[in-house]
Amino acid sequence: MTELPDPATPLYAHPLPTLECWLKEIGAVQQRGNICRWDLHLSDWSAELELETEELTVRWHQDGSRTVRQFPYGLSRADVEAAIMLGP
Repeated sequence: MTELPDPATPLYAHPLPTLECWLKEIGAVQQRGNICRWDLHLSDWSAELELETEELTVRWHQDGSRTVRQFPYGLSRADVEAAIMLGP
């Protein structure tokens, strides 16, 4: 398994295989039909994470509603992970 850099490291400093390893570590599963999209399911909500050119887009789904946020790759992995896991 790929070793992750310090959590304070901006996402742009992570090679793609390292970003994929991190997404797996937080419980996300890569979609078969679109390798840029990942699904994350927790007890209260689910989310679709998309690795885009300029940012990581997160679409949370909870009780029939949807919340969308974009996180620039300049943010630290720790900050983005905290925001994702906080949920909608």
